Amino acid sequence: MPHMLILGMGYTASRLATRLRAEGWRITGIRRSADAETLAFDDDSAVRAAIAQASHILSSVPPEAEADPVLTRYGAAIAAAPAIWTGYLSSTGVYGDAAGAWVDESSATGSGRRAARAQADADWGALRPDVRRFRLPGIYGPGRSALDRVREGRAHRIDLPDQIFSRAHVDDIVAGVIASIHAGPPGTYNLSDDLPCAQNRLIEEACAILCQPVPPLLTLEEAQLSPMARSFYAENRRVANGRAKRLLGWAPLYPTYREGLRACL
Repeated sequence: MPHMLILGMGYTASRLATRLRAEGWRITGIRRSADAETLAFDDDSAVRAAIAQASHILSSVPPEAEADPVLTRYGAAIAAAPAIWTGYLSSTGVYGDAAGAWVDESSATGSGRRAARAQADADWGALRPDVRRFRLPGIYGPGRSALDRVREGRAHRIDLPDQIFSRAHVDDIVAGVIASIHAGPPGTYNLSDDLPCAQNRLIEEACAILCQPVPPLLTLEEAQLSPMARSFYAENRRVANGRAKRLLGWAPLYPTYREGLRACL
């Protein structure tokens, strides 16, 4: 039975765990605090034993401050582990601002606002020869989409018509990770949908689906966004997904936000 160790059981990793369990995998999850199904990150002996036993290892833990906590504490153990596959959920934020241009896996990294993420991405790439780095754009899915923001009255339309983003449905990301287990070489893969576009188009589509009025266009100042939400608009890029399609045999089930949002209902 294949055994996947997942460090960081967040939204995407938990969806992956559910899918793999349904396919007969054994899953060991790591969280900050242990529960009935997961180990605690600080349980050093248990985590190291799991690293030594797993056939597949995936980290979805983002860096904290300037360091990747998984690499800091367990990097040497993961580097020496007998696993046959290793993965890291990274971010397309490593590409920084491309002024709306396309970026692919060969594009420069490290110039954006996420220097720590770019460093962690590079460090994972150098950790082992079998590492797959999955650079993820904006992630949405059930319970975490523009539909939820519209329902809760939290949806904004920002008056930045040339600001372009990429995104991916969570289940397409899960499918891409699983595809890399069965096909394709180690390396870096962008897992994004086929239609980069302005964020406003998602809000407008969600409003149409829910028969709700479209919120007014606001400036960044008028929207009074949190610093994190505001920083989202500091970068502008289109993310190409051709490498994952060619080498993994993967294609998004939800190629645009239109199909993806309807799947979230």
